[in-house]
Amino acid sequence: MSFIPTFPGVYIREIPSGSRSIAGASTSIAAFVGGFARGPVNTPVRLFSLADFDNEFGGLSSDYETSFAVPQFFVNGGGTAYAIRVVREDGANAAVAASVTMQDTAGTAVLQVTAGRQVGDTLVDDPGEWCNNLRIDVDYRTADPATQFNLFVSEIRDADGIETATRNEVYRNLTSTAGPRNAVDVVNAESRLITLTAMAAGRPAPTGYYSGDLSAVGLGGFTGSSDIDIDFGGGAETVTVDFGVTAPADLTALAAVMQAAIRAAAPTNRLFSQAAVGVVGTSLRVAPGRNSPNYDPLQIVSITDVGAGTLAVDLLLDAGNAQANVEQYMPNGAGATIGFLDSATEGDDGAAVNAAALAGNRGQRTSFYALDNVDAFNMLSIPESSGLGSTTNQSLVMAPALAYCVEKRAMLFIDPPPGTASVEAAEAWLGEIANAGLRSPNSVSYFPTMRVADPMNGGRMVEVAPSGTLAGIWARTDGETGVWKAPAGTTASLRGVPELTYVLSDPQNGVLNPQGLNALRSFDIPGNVSWGSRTLMGADLLASDWKYVPVRRTALFIESSLFNGLQWAVFQPNAEPLWLEIRGAVTAFMQGLFRQGAFKGTSPREAYIVRCGADTTTQADINAGIVNVFVGFAPLQPAEFVVVSLQLQLQQAN
Repeated sequence: MSFIPTFPGVYIREIPSGSRSIAGASTSIAAFVGGFARGPVNTPVRLFSLADFDNEFGGLSSDYETSFAVPQFFVNGGGTAYAIRVVREDGANAAVAASVTMQDTAGTAVLQVTAGRQVGDTLVDDPGEWCNNLRIDVDYRTADPATQFNLFVSEIRDADGIETATRNEVYRNLTSTAGPRNAVDVVNAESRLITLTAMAAGRPAPTGYYSGDLSAVGLGGFTGSSDIDIDFGGGAETVTVDFGVTAPADLTALAAVMQAAIRAAAPTNRLFSQAAVGVVGTSLRVAPGRNSPNYDPLQIVSITDVGAGTLAVDLLLDAGNAQANVEQYMPNGAGATIGFLDSATEGDDGAAVNAAALAGNRGQRTSFYALDNVDAFNMLSIPESSGLGSTTNQSLVMAPALAYCVEKRAMLFIDPPPGTASVEAAEAWLGEIANAGLRSPNSVSYFPTMRVADPMNGGRMVEVAPSGTLAGIWARTDGETGVWKAPAGTTASLRGVPELTYVLSDPQNGVLNPQGLNALRSFDIPGNVSWGSRTLMGADLLASDWKYVPVRRTALFIESSLFNGLQWAVFQPNAEPLWLEIRGAVTAFMQGLFRQGAFKGTSPREAYIVRCGADTTTQADINAGIVNVFVGFAPLQPAEFVVVSLQLQLQQAN
């Protein structure tokens, strides 16, 4: 930048070096599309670990094959993945998100609760049976009990009859009016479980076990003592309530006596020791403590009078007179109305995902097209496409998925159908996908399928597609060596895979390899390993430049890196200074790869070439706003066949 000195002194100018650097693009980000037990629909969620997968998508599920592929990716060395959940959306087969309408104490609907989360201005459904275990608790123990309420959301899991709150969300001092604590604004901005919709002004009725209306009874009868049994879900405890000789002055005093008695009855049980009795209008509300690790927040099984209590005590505790706003499950059964709940819809997983759900819609960004919303991915796996029943159905998904991968410079795994249990069956299937146009430099397939343990089914073995495991091996190989190394060999072990569905012999492997179908082999010492590294264009008869996976992936890596790293050149003056900068940046990038051993050759001249100048960009190109960069590289071909020649050296006669 020019400047004009106006006074004597020292002037500092920062001058650009003219040197640009190009960072290598990612190579190991996998994307998985399919059914899961839970999770936002048609929304890519980035995962860094198995814990992320469990939290976001509910972990393994015997009903969804893709739920096995994601853990296999991480077990085999993968580091970053995107998972996209798809569900059926066709009529009676559709998955359903649970919802319920919450009423105020007068029975007016004030809030609708729907399983799912708010992303920006969009409600992202999270349908399925999982949300039938969502429970909501409301109380008025707030800074302003007359206008505010607290909302507690819990996800309950039942393990061997023990219910545990696996996820809790707490929202305090909410209001139904505009302001910083507006319930809809606060919950929708923070919750990962539910979304609220305002129906009318007012607060939802508090949950718990309620007495009947005590205003007409009076308090004079509350004298002496009475025994009651309370079961908060962990077994009944006898509670002795001693009112003394003087009746309580008001409902607040009555509640205090009841609360003290309940807490003293079982001081080591937090359901009792932290129980609360409060006043709601002209009734009392009993709620268990909420800090037990196995606490079902609304589980009050019964409160019964077992002593010689007065009529007033019977009225307070008799279940027939109590308001049943206790079991505040999200759906409470299809169409059920309990207490201050109404318009309940039960969550449903829907039918198994079909070709239409997996194929998606580009305009609506569903299925794998939702990856338009992420920066980059390098591998795409759709395991459930292999079980669609026919190659025609599989190609309905894989043909657009392959075109999408070519556009995004990614590789597509095409899994063989379950039950493909012979070399002849594998050859027949390979011919069908070839006829469907699925042979491409960007597609790859492995045979046979695998068996892994299903912990949801007593650890019994279940057949799964190999793509999740191989995506992890690709990522592991990239991290250990580089994208130019073939992800195969004795070091490419299939972790977490105790069995293959078919054991290939050497001659059988020799039938499949020339056709571009990669083998998974079982050996005595290294165990189960990946024993092939060809793309589906790798059939010998095709004589493709992109025969091998590492060669194709190296090219895609260079393309993506240069695409990202040369964005700065757009709209720069198209002349020698720009060409010089481009040559320098690209040469530095290619030299870095050469030093890592990515190319064949002993010198840069043998390994790669970079050209950008008047010899690549003509005046006509300049007039059209085009600058041409030519980059060539000598790829490392994997050593598929290691030939050892032995010669017997005979001793010569003297």
